[in-house]
Amino acid sequence: MTDPIELAIFKSTFHSIAEEMGVALRRTAFSPNIKERRDYSSAVFDRGGQVIAMGDDMPVHLGSMPMAVRAALDSLTLERGDIAILNDPYDGGTHLPDITLVMPVFVAGSKAAAFFVANRAHHADVGGMYPGSMGLCREIYQEGIRIPPLKLDDSVLKLILTNVRTPREREGDLTAQIGACRIGVERVEELMAKYGLARVETNAAALLDHSEELIRAELAELPEGEFSAEDFLDDDGITSDPVRIQVTVRTRPRERTLCVDFAGSAAQVTGSLNAVSAITYSATFYVLRCLLPEEAAPTAGLMRPVEVILPERSIVNAKSPAAVAGGNVETSQRIVDVLLRAFAQIVPQRIPAASSGTMNNLTIGGIDPRNGQPYAYYETIAGGTGGRPVGDGVSGVHTHMTNSLNTPIEALEYAYPFRVRRYSYREGSGGAGRFRGGDGLVREIELLGAAQVTLLADRHRFTPYGLNGGLGGATGRTVLITNTTETPLPGKCNLQANAGDVIRIETPGGGGWGTDE
Repeated sequence: MTDPIELAIFKSTFHSIAEEMGVALRRTAFSPNIKERRDYSSAVFDRGGQVIAMGDDMPVHLGSMPMAVRAALDSLTLERGDIAILNDPYDGGTHLPDITLVMPVFVAGSKAAAFFVANRAHHADVGGMYPGSMGLCREIYQEGIRIPPLKLDDSVLKLILTNVRTPREREGDLTAQIGACRIGVERVEELMAKYGLARVETNAAALLDHSEELIRAELAELPEGEFSAEDFLDDDGITSDPVRIQVTVRTRPRERTLCVDFAGSAAQVTGSLNAVSAITYSATFYVLRCLLPEEAAPTAGLMRPVEVILPERSIVNAKSPAAVAGGNVETSQRIVDVLLRAFAQIVPQRIPAASSGTMNNLTIGGIDPRNGQPYAYYETIAGGTGGRPVGDGVSGVHTHMTNSLNTPIEALEYAYPFRVRRYSYREGSGGAGRFRGGDGLVREIELLGAAQVTLLADRHRFTPYGLNGGLGGATGRTVLITNTTETPLPGKCNLQANAGDVIRIETPGGGGWGTDE
């Protein structure tokens, strides 16, 4: 029987390794997207590719990273010092800007890896039709360079850097990822040297079992039944049709299991909002993790009693060659909204109203007039969280599947040919209720040179919902300001802008919770 005190020590130790990997990546990365926004994640896996520890990073990365590790192990034989690289959404990845590195950890004298470490970072450009690689494409071949699981060497690196707009920045970010993986390897090696492989593996397996037992105990307390919910994405950016996401949660408290069935969700779409199965799995993992105590280890054991049913070639389980850039960032958010709406029927006193429900992805690229070099800027812009059963929502923060930060004005203006004209809360955008939703943000960016602009946002049409009588939050809004003319823009669009043009983003507020009585 595992000593609970020792198990707690190992839980904290594995977590600290993942966290140290993230710190190293952030401090050595080149791009503001990783340095400032912290658009990266790190994790530790056992010899079978099961996640045993995660950094406090981005849920959309973390829940799906085990699929990347599995793809690397199925495709490659990794030896000491090897690094696997991949981003193919149909072979372990999520969308093309998210590049994952996987590195094995060996115990002395063994030819088989005992553990693996991995990290994933969103790169501000990976080629494709549009700067920033987040444009409104119709197939994955238009979205950027597609990397199957490969061993990273000089030839592979050269191939990648030849196909992106900002090779120096990409090389710097990839080098930072490599260094972070090597630190993870060193720390796990030190752990095995201190305690021995058998003791480390025993505690790693016990962490998986402990997570499973915690979620089963939670499932045993739920009311039995079927609970359905639906919500919609505004459109896919190509057509004007709303995109339905449907879920039925079947609770089985006597068996201490759960079924999450997405039957009824829309078929995969023409635009880039398609989510691969790893994204939907990741969103489900995130919502279930939220039901557990904060100190619970988010390991692979959490999903052992959970069945996830995903219809083939649907918006939640897309197949090649569907475009997927927005599935990772927008559809993942709506999947969470739908799941929480279903759980609001199951445990109503624990579920908040809808948060902003969009990452408000803004990409701008062109030639920097200050130095004549290509640049690609990518950012997600925060909104409001939903009102909660215990208090108001929070204003101007990144929610749910993103856990990034807002880029400071100083860093933005230093790195890119922009001038930030306004950055403030969007007062009154949170939904009314006993507990109000948090407010969104307003951000105005003036371009100092001609540029290609891409917006990939949602909740411009369907408001973030309130719960228990609370009102919905304000929908999002985007405006192009040319001289004194203001032109509203759709939530998903590509446009060519000129020097002096201003993009104003108004992000949604969260829904309210409860009546105003």
